Amino acid sequence: MTWFLLARALLVGAIASTAGMLQPIVGVGVALNVLFGVAVAGVIIAVELRLKDAPVAAMLGALLGGAVGLAIAKTIEAALAWTDATDGRVAFLRSTVLLVLPYVGTIMGARKGEWLEPARLVGLFRAAGPQRRYKVLDTSVIIDGRIADVCETGFIEGALVIPQFVLKELQLVADSADTLKRNRGRRGLDILQKIQKMSGVEVVISDVDFPEVREVDLKLIELARSLQGKIVTNDFNLNKVAQLRGVEVLNINQLANSLKPVVLPGEVMKVFILKEGKEYNQGVAYLDDGTMVVVDNARRLIGKTIDVVVTSVLQTTAGKMIFGRHIEPAAIPSSPGGGGQGTQPVPVAQAAPAAGTGQAVDKDDRRTARSAGQAG
Repeated sequence: MTWFLLARALLVGAIASTAGMLQPIVGVGVALNVLFGVAVAGVIIAVELRLKDAPVAAMLGALLGGAVGLAIAKTIEAALAWTDATDGRVAFLRSTVLLVLPYVGTIMGARKGEWLEPARLVGLFRAAGPQRRYKVLDTSVIIDGRIADVCETGFIEGALVIPQFVLKELQLVADSADTLKRNRGRRGLDILQKIQKMSGVEVVISDVDFPEVREVDLKLIELARSLQGKIVTNDFNLNKVAQLRGVEVLNINQLANSLKPVVLPGEVMKVFILKEGKEYNQGVAYLDDGTMVVVDNARRLIGKTIDVVVTSVLQTTAGKMIFGRHIEPAAIPSSPGGGGQGTQPVPVAQAAPAAGTGQAVDKDDRRTARSAGQAG
């Protein structure tokens, strides 16, 4: 840091002394010219500070684009050498070309600077093949951890992109004073390390940043748009915003909900009653995938595995909820080929709502869903 301060001080002194000796502003005196030189040096230092966090590829692209634009402008100026230089229109045209083309080259070079990365340069000389597919991971899906299991099964194809600003956010969470946040951040870093060690999974750490954008979610959207890739997340709000901006999203929660087993009214299942429900004489159980099962007449059976007949299935924004009724062992349908005088199967009409009471049962299910959601 000391060397940087010394270099900046020398720059300010050099430009100020040069302005004092050469006096670029005529008729204002040496002091004002020195102040003008200090102001110019201040602008240069401000630009240098803004470029401090700029990606190297973007800076190289800007320099290369500016040089190409300047070369084209000089070529056009040489081609117009036969014109009358004293004509104001010709002079304006030449000046405009010299200003516009280097500017356009610098801006375009900075925006397309990622093409100067070694992997992109090598890809230009490879045989044409299928387009590379990028999947940009956000912080929430990394901390969640299920993305590692999905990658291990091979259902995710293409390169997984981990932006530097996501790594910074993970590090901030891992260094938090709150124990819960700290554990979540460290879990996310462990998940990334696990994914990197998987064979057949390509992980790319991207240095591309968007300094003009402050929110991490908007940075993710801009990065996915520039890479023509998809965002992998389980954040509901990010999912909606990305879709509104035309970026495709892979939501882990939607994948998990779509893979949950389908149950129909009248089916019999075994569940473990974990706790009591909000309504009278209800018990609550959970399937292996986390689906909540609300069971009538099961409050006295907490801590036991019982047979339940499904009465209805309710789809909510958080997932599925199954409603059922406890049935006594003697009422379970006998298995085929059991022989003897096995028990009689339970009619579906007993499990389903009685005729004329469907509306009341639906209202009761929705009220129970709200109560169970608050308990969950």
